[in-house]
Amino acid sequence: MAIRIKARSGESAEQMLRRFKKLCEKEGLTKDVKRRQYYEKPSERRRRDQRKSVSRVMRTRD
Repeated sequence: MAIRIKARSGESAEQMLRRFKKLCEKEGLTKDVKRRQYYEKPSERRRRDQRKSVSRVMRTRD
């Protein structure tokens, strides 16, 4: 799952960094890092998933 970026001709370091950040965001890497920053008990994870599914069902019902 390593993200690799090769420098294009005439590309500055800032542009490379911008491309890298966009790829990380697209892969969901930043969300994953934020989610794993603190330990989440399995019961809390199930509760969060349950709430998410209930809200999804309520949105589709309307």
